[in-house]
Order: sequence, then C-alpha cells, then structure tokens
Amino acid sequence: MTWLDLPADHPYGIHNLPYGVFSTDGAQPRVGVRVGEHVLDVAACAEQAGMESGAVWRAGSLNPFLAQGRSAWTAAREWLTEQLTNEAHRDCVESHLVPVAEVTMHLPIEVADYVDFYASEHHATNVGRMFRPDSEPLTPNWKHLPIGYHGRSGTVVVSGTDIVRPCGQRKPPTEPAPVFGPSARLDIEAELGFVVGGASRLGEPVPLADAGEHLFGVVILNDWSARDLQAWEYVPLGPFLGKSFATSISPWVVTMDALGAAHVPLPGQDPEPLPYLRGEPTADGAGTAYGLDISLEVEWNGTVVARPQFRDMYWSPAQMLAHMTVNGASVRTGDLFGSGTISGEEKDTRGSFLELSWSGTEPITLADGSQRTFLEDGDTVTLRAVAPGPDGALIGLGECTGTVLAAR
Repeated sequence: MTWLDLPADHPYGIHNLPYGVFSTDGAQPRVGVRVGEHVLDVAACAEQAGMESGAVWRAGSLNPFLAQGRSAWTAAREWLTEQLTNEAHRDCVESHLVPVAEVTMHLPIEVADYVDFYASEHHATNVGRMFRPDSEPLTPNWKHLPIGYHGRSGTVVVSGTDIVRPCGQRKPPTEPAPVFGPSARLDIEAELGFVVGGASRLGEPVPLADAGEHLFGVVILNDWSARDLQAWEYVPLGPFLGKSFATSISPWVVTMDALGAAHVPLPGQDPEPLPYLRGEPTADGAGTAYGLDISLEVEWNGTVVARPQFRDMYWSPAQMLAHMTVNGASVRTGDLFGSGTISGEEKDTRGSFLELSWSGTEPITLADGSQRTFLEDGDTVTLRAVAPGPDGALIGLGECTGTVLAAR
C-alpha cells in the first residue's frame, strides 16, 4: 500500500521503483526514481531527511550508487519503499516529486565495458540457416557456452537519440569485389541489457552463485545492426562495424529486486553445461540460473510487428556473467551486457527484421500499407517491455526508441 494515488496495475507502482538520471530546466542531471507519473528527486529527499547519501544521488549517473554494492542497493530500496508507503513521510516526499512530463531523461550509467551475447537458440538457428545454408545452423560450441562479443561502450545512447545510417564495406553476392557506401540492410535487435555494479578484482572470476552481488538491474536494449556490413566482415572474427555504430537503451533501470516474481526456469539445456555454468535449485523452482518472464513488443512506424518473450532464452543472465568472467576478466561498475536478440519459435516472436523478413524475401506490411524488409531513412522503431510483479502487479520497463537518419 502507498499514500500515492496510483492504480493497482500501474507499471511504475510501488513494487517497481526503477532508477534513472533526469534533469529539469536550469538544473544539473541527477538520480531519480520513477513512481507513477512522477520522478522522485532522490537527492533532495535524502538531504531533507538528513542522510549523508545525498551526494551519491546528485551524481550525473548511477555509477557512484552502483559502486556501493548489493548491501547499499538493498538498503536504498527499503528506504525508498518506506518513504513512499509511510504517511509520516508524505509532506517531505511530495515536495520532491516532479511530473514525468517536465523532465528530460539521460543515459542512466557511464558505460564501462559493453558485451553483447547471442543467447537465443531460435535466433541463432535462424541466422545460421540464412548465413550458412550449407552448414549446421548452430556452431559446435553454441550449447556449451554463452557466445558473445565485445562492443563499443562509447556508442551506447539513451532512448530517443536519432540513429545515423552507418557506412562501410559490403559485398553483394552478385559483385566480384566489395563496395563502400551506406548500409542497405539496416536492422534492429530486440534485447535486454543487464547493468553491473560492484567491481571485481582482475584474475578472480565471478561464480554463478555470486552473480546476484553484481547484477543490479535491467534495461531494454536495441543493438542496431547493419546486416550487409556484418555479413561481409564477420568471418573470421565476428561482428565489428556492423554493430559498433549505435546501441540504444531505455532510460529506466529496473532492479533485479523488482523482478523477483518474474523468475522462471530456463527452457532446458542439453547437454548439461560444464560445472561453472550449472545453477542450483531454489525454492521458487527457477534455480540460481533462472530465466525471466519479460514480454517485449517491437513497433515499426506505429505498427507492432513482433512480441518476443525473454523466457524463451537458452542461456540465463547469471550464466552470461559467470562465463564473461571465468577467464579472470574483471567486472567494472557500469558494465553493460546485452542478451542478444530475443526470438521465439513462432514468426511473430522474432526480435529482428532479418528474421521477420527472412533476409528480405518476405516483406512486412505496416498499418499504413507500406512494406518493409529492412529500415528506411525516417523509420522509427520502439521497443517496450513488461514483467509480472508480486500479487498481480505489473512491472514496466518503459520503452526504447530511435529514428533512422540518412547516412553522412
């Protein structure tokens, strides 16, 4: 219960409380918490309450808070819940609630390292069939480890940032040599991004059992992809310029604590992973290597064209983090890793236009009657996501949107 006048099914109710970085006219960006149709200015609220943590909330990113680790994250959530549910704090808190319509949202974290995984068996199978039609769709290593690549943290942008069409080399099958120019097969990848805090030491892996000490929260992530650049460059070392030009994330970071009711078992892993990737049973049946019941939708120029489901993913976030560090690589506060494209077995659950159009051979008809295979200049893509909360509540992850501009 809360003294706030919120509908029981509001996606930003008291069970959610996601963090972001916002600003108002004439003020510096600072940390806020979304509740209903307002943003709580956490620094101002904490300082009025006489708390020493106000400086952390005054920062222009979540990184100082992330660096404090799990115990601080838990304590902050308990304090926020107390502020928003106990009538005794109402006079103090209400004066620091800012209408969402009056704020500008910023990139919530200073991204340290960025890794993108390839954790959907359905997506990997579809891409394998298109890119390697004469070979097995899945490479021999795929079911033994979460495959990923390192991207560019400097090109991660907040939702609402325009995306300039990238240029690069591409080699059409009909041409004897590569050509240079704007990508003609610009695509999206509907993903979730996981925000990491609490740095680890170089040379010391993060075991799967400790993943919860570092997994802070989740954002919606769109890893924009130039498929023609990617197809020409990815052998033998994998994605490079076809991916590194832009990655969009939603402004609100929904904490892992808020997603407790969304834990689900993985669909099943065969063969059994090596010991460092194996989870342990838990009381809720999901295990420590759990999946998440998060539903996404992909909107293309106002038409919803797909509804991917994260519960279909083969590898779990905890397994991704454990594998990412098993060689001794350290995690840094502000690290971000993407799940890879979220795709299911059915066509309307595919999270990329490469799959939806089957490499351009099956055009998609939008509500205005126009047809698309890949993105055209001026197109806008918006990803949204929700998850179940406790007691029938809804946990909103917000939206991640971007509009394509012509190449420069």
